[in-house]
Amino acid sequence: MTEKSATPVLLAAIKGRQTMKYICLGYYDKSKHDAMTEAEKQAMFDACFTYDDHLRANGHWVGGEPIQPSETALTLYWKNGKVATTDGPYAETKEQLGGILILEARDMNHAHQLISHHPSLKYGAIFEIRPAGDLNEMLKASEQRRRQKAAR
Repeated sequence: MTEKSATPVLLAAIKGRQTMKYICLGYYDKSKHDAMTEAEKQAMFDACFTYDDHLRANGHWVGGEPIQPSETALTLYWKNGKVATTDGPYAETKEQLGGILILEARDMNHAHQLISHHPSLKYGAIFEIRPAGDLNEMLKASEQRRRQKAAR
C-alpha cells in the first residue's frame, strides 16, 4: 500500500499516530478586512503565517489555500437537462469564504483546540471545522461496478 492510496486514518495508523484530517473553512467579513490599515493587515498575516509554521513544525498542517473574493466565483448547477452557470457565489452572505486549512488532529476536540489558537480569530475570522470524508470504500465499489460493466 502506498501512502497516496492509504486513507487518512489508515495512513496515520501506519505512521504510528491515531489522527484524522479536518477541513477548516475560514470565513471573514470583507468590510472589516477592507477597513484595516495596511499595517494591521501585515501584522495579521505575519501572525497567521507564524501560527501556520507552528502547525507545520508539530505535524498538524496538511495543507491550505486562500481563495479569491466571492465576486470572482462561477457557480455551476444542473438546469433543464444541462449545466448552467451564474457569475458570483452560490450564496450571498456577509461573510466570505477566504480559504481552507487542512489539519491532522486526534479528534474534533483536538482540531478545535488547534484552530482556537489561530490569530485570525482575533481579527474577526470565523472557522468551520469538519472531519474529512473517506470515499475509499465507495471508490472501490464504483471501480468494481465499472470493471464489471466494461467486461460485458
